[in-house]
Amino acid sequence: MDIQSRQPQQFLTKASGYLKDYTHTLNPYMGCQFACTYCYVRRSPISLFSGKTWGDWVTAKTDEQLKFRKELQKNKAKGPFTVFMSSSTDPYQPLEKKYEMTRYLLSEMHDCPPDFLFIQTRSPLIQRDIDILQSYPGNFIVSMTVESDREDIIRHFTPKAPSIQSRLKTVDKLRAAHIPTQIAVAPVLPCTNQFGEHLAKHVDRVTIDDYFMGDGSNGRRTQSLGIQSLYEDFDLQSWYHPDTYLHVLKLMQDAFPHDNIAISSNGFVPFQSN
Repeated sequence: MDIQSRQPQQFLTKASGYLKDYTHTLNPYMGCQFACTYCYVRRSPISLFSGKTWGDWVTAKTDEQLKFRKELQKNKAKGPFTVFMSSSTDPYQPLEKKYEMTRYLLSEMHDCPPDFLFIQTRSPLIQRDIDILQSYPGNFIVSMTVESDREDIIRHFTPKAPSIQSRLKTVDKLRAAHIPTQIAVAPVLPCTNQFGEHLAKHVDRVTIDDYFMGDGSNGRRTQSLGIQSLYEDFDLQSWYHPDTYLHVLKLMQDAFPHDNIAISSNGFVPFQSN
């Protein structure tokens, strides 16, 4: 693993495309140790220009120059200010245990909160920051990725990612601490017919997304990763289809109030959480 650290020119990046409802994205790291096989970032400039294999390198951002707070204050003074953390990394990947960059950024936003903060992760490490999240003064939500209820599928598609059970236990802890939390079935992966029932035991809000709606290229970017072969390994080719999400949507509709189910980008927009 090639691990480096550096002070960025700026932390906040203007949002666009899929995240157009936000003013900015925030990525504490460049690169991601989870190295999910289907990750659209594998085909993004940040990955391609690195010249390295996605998942084999991470650059941790530092703030020795104390730039982040100034960025917060500047953008908040301009008007509506909403932040999506993170769009091209997992803010709670294993390196966060050492660098605590995400915790630092959260602490700074605690003192100068955006109008809305969206935290997307698949890592149980987020429970370390329950203390900050419990007292966070602004609107926010934690979105925990759970793509399937089949552990064999998770291990096949994302061998370096945390287990399903560890994520669900983390969701339980977040909700017990009264922290706004949803589950993101993103991307949709092969699951059992009890998937909706399983998730409904842990949250009351869920969002569904897939490669075809969510990779920014109607699935072409994901297809270029050769992801279809992973479905063939399990003889599950029928799951790799633009209409597959409708099956999972029905599973969720049988278990959740329909108003608590969102599709694609609608499940990741800013809203009033408190």
